[in-house]
Amino acid sequence: MTTEVRIPQIGFSTQEGTLTEWLVADGGAVEAGKPLYTLELDKSVQEIEAPVSGTLKIRAATGEVYQVGALIAEIV
Repeated sequence: MTTEVRIPQIGFSTQEGTLTEWLVADGGAVEAGKPLYTLELDKSVQEIEAPVSGTLKIRAATGEVYQVGALIAEIV
């Protein structure tokens, strides 16, 4: 089963965020609840946790701005 990783809604007014760093390499093992990537918002940088355990398949590049809900990776 594949789990989609999307840019989360953090705060009421968040519309987009910059994907600043992947904390797990493409093809790497991820563990549910462990930091997966960092997301820069207007006033802060947040570490976002993996929703499930599995193997990471990155679909989005760092340094780019993504809208809330954008697909950035999959965990299989």
